[in-house]
Order: sequence, then C-alpha cells, then structure tokens
Amino acid sequence: MRFDFKNIHIGECIKTRAEELEISVSRICKFHKITEEEMYEMFDTKSLDTETLLRWCKLLEYDFFRIYAQHLILFAPGNGSSFNLPENGKPSLPEFRKNVYTRQVVDFILELIKTGEKTKLQILEEYRIPKTTLYKWISKYDETQ
Repeated sequence: MRFDFKNIHIGECIKTRAEELEISVSRICKFHKITEEEMYEMFDTKSLDTETLLRWCKLLEYDFFRIYAQHLILFAPGNGSSFNLPENGKPSLPEFRKNVYTRQVVDFILELIKTGEKTKLQILEEYRIPKTTLYKWISKYDETQ
C-alpha cells in the first residue's frame, strides 16, 4: 500500500494505528479524557490541533508529525531563497540543514517510477530530489534491476 503524502487525513492515520495496536476504546477515551463519540469524531477529522496530535503520538507510540514533515520535503518549495528572512538576516527558529527521506518516501517515489505514473525527470522536477539521490535509491532499493 502506498501512502498519499499529498492528501493527509490524520484522523484515518490515527484510527489505523490504534487498530493495529488493538488499543481499546476505553483506554483511548480515558487517556484523552474524552467520550467515545469525541474519539470517533477525531477519526473522521482531516486535521487536529498540535496538542491533541502530540497526545496521540504518545499513546500510539508513533510520530504523526513526521507525516507532515515528509509532505513538506516532497511538496514545499526549497529553502534556497533568502527573501523571507528577518531584517537582521538570521532566523529566530532553528534551521534544519538536511532533508531526511524516510523509507516510506523512498518507496513512494520508486513506486511512481515503477508503475510509470511519473518519469525520473518528473520526479526530479516536481519533488526537487537531487538527481544523484534518486539514482542511488534506484540502485539500492529497486528490486527490478
């Protein structure tokens, strides 16, 4: 199964993880201090506030924020521009120097190429993955070669 990093539905992700771990409804409700109805509403919700999502991460022992980080790696513009810097030229927030691609993202990209949905050139242009990185993935992970 290929995860759709472009259209994230965090409620479905949480529900899937809770089912995989077979966590009882009563435990979930007690942990979050919510009703069963509120829990099911969260499962149907496309997005959640960060505090709630953080609590789900702790309960289900899974970093749901990483899903959004992978979305940014694949679909957000690169950080090569400096026109959005503060006047002093130094950002107040921490800077992350390197994109870290998870195995799921690598598999997602390789699946797009394998199925013919996208060409290597389209991948390079649309997702701004360095050419050398893409070809390393292909030689390392692609079983068809």
